[in-house]
Amino acid sequence: MSLAHGTMPSILLVEDDPISALFLSAALEGLPANVQVAADCAQARAASGPFDAWLIDANLPDGSGATLLQQLRASGASTCALAHTADTGLAMRAHLLQAGFADVLVKPLSAQSLRDAVRAALAGAGKNLPSAPPDWDDAAALAALAGNREHVATLRQLFLSELPATRNACLEAFARTDEATLRAQLHRLQASCGFAGATALADIASRWHAAPTDANLHKAFVAACERLLAPPP
Repeated sequence: MSLAHGTMPSILLVEDDPISALFLSAALEGLPANVQVAADCAQARAASGPFDAWLIDANLPDGSGATLLQQLRASGASTCALAHTADTGLAMRAHLLQAGFADVLVKPLSAQSLRDAVRAALAGAGKNLPSAPPDWDDAAALAALAGNREHVATLRQLFLSELPATRNACLEAFARTDEATLRAQLHRLQASCGFAGATALADIASRWHAAPTDANLHKAFVAACERLLAPPP
């Protein structure tokens, strides 16, 4: 089955090194996905699920990744599981695959390689990620403005000139937990996105409007704004 449109997979990342955990969680959030980090086996067992995927370090302060996988499976969960390790040896890979991991990722690895591996694992478990909407949808913008390309270009220029101030207002409202102001800003932004054809940002703004305290949506919002405001290559 596919994940419902607009929903993000939930991933449990088990990693005891803070720097690695920060990098891996940020890369996974780019899928996009909701990521919960556990620093050891105890935290992983106590994590609130259910999860669509487990990404487990092979060696943890209070046990091994293989043992943790057995413990998580004991509850009857059939969640797809990936192991990650800095050990490049074939013996370690064979051990982890025999323990039940769908794949073994060797660190260091790029963010794109990580996302590709998790996408493949989710697809193999019958949970395909929804297609992310494009940053710009020319067809939608033209339809909104009766096919007038000059109007689309002018409106997009105005939209991009106003986006930094709107972005900052949203981020400031989030920082002070002012949900009413954040929702008001996002409501206006959704309308502007619709006319300009900024479909990815409109999708994120809609989901953040419904869950204004969601830190993952905050990060997705920042990333979407940065992509739109980046100078053309």
